[in-house]
Amino acid sequence: MTGPLLDVTDLHVTFALKDRTVHAVNGVSLSVRRGETLAVIGESGSGKTVTSRAVMGLLSPAARVAGSAVLLGTELIGLTEAQLREHRGRDIAMIFQDPAGSLNPTMKIGRQVTEAVRMHLPLDQAAARARALELLDLVQVPSPRARYDDYPHQFSGGMRQRVMIAIALACGPQLLIADEATTALDVTTQAQIMDLLMDLQDELDMSMIMISHDMGLAATYADRVMVMYAGRVVEHAATERLYRHVRMPYTRALLDAVPRLEREPHSLFATIGGRPPDLTALPPGCTFAPRCPRVQDRCRAERPELTEHETGHHWACFSPWPDERR
Repeated sequence: MTGPLLDVTDLHVTFALKDRTVHAVNGVSLSVRRGETLAVIGESGSGKTVTSRAVMGLLSPAARVAGSAVLLGTELIGLTEAQLREHRGRDIAMIFQDPAGSLNPTMKIGRQVTEAVRMHLPLDQAAARARALELLDLVQVPSPRARYDDYPHQFSGGMRQRVMIAIALACGPQLLIADEATTALDVTTQAQIMDLLMDLQDELDMSMIMISHDMGLAATYADRVMVMYAGRVVEHAATERLYRHVRMPYTRALLDAVPRLEREPHSLFATIGGRPPDLTALPPGCTFAPRCPRVQDRCRAERPELTEHETGHHWACFSPWPDERR
């Protein structure tokens, strides 16, 4: 196959309420190549999760999805639920943010992994159990045979997340979406889970979309970074380039909000003033304008388009942050 593994073009997602419409995703385009990790970064409500769920076909019936999402040559937008199930797990899989809420508390861990295996692979119960034990060992759950018949509440948060990863990897997907997969974990466990995901990505030759609000996490693990705000992509570049030459003021604000060891003791953390826009009544100009320290009159009247201003570096801003190289 030539071209990207996943190619999303001009994706729009709206939710019709009783008297208004929520414009959750507004023209998002992205691509993921084989073997790479794309980080999708932004505050809560920026459209990161809705974008990924639209690609997976996991949105509620109230959602209206338009645009294109081509995975391995197959257009996913518009497929029936039965057709989507043929791709979920086998070609594309997702790790959700909260393993405690995603795992069935009434089912033993082994059975949950086994069900994921048998959904797509023609295996009998014994072979599926063997595969499930292999997966639990792969994600480094200690003593998988002994833990196979345990329930989710008998696992720590980090171990539950490892079980979720095992379920996602059950059928060897080529693309894994990790949706805030480490947010609920402590810093040490977070690093362990991310290192595990990177090792598994290399071992299984997977691509990954890493959804997060954590700019520090993206800097460590991603090949490319895509920043979203109010349902749109506002900056996109290779990781090193973006962090060295930030141009979008919103991206700059996210970076400034990352805690740093050199911060003065008892000093206040940097925050982004104001609040995200109402997605049912988006302003005519740049959606970040009310919070932007570099706002101009043009920003309030016109909406900047995402443009490749420099080779490999796209941003949507009329008044970009000064490039420190100049």
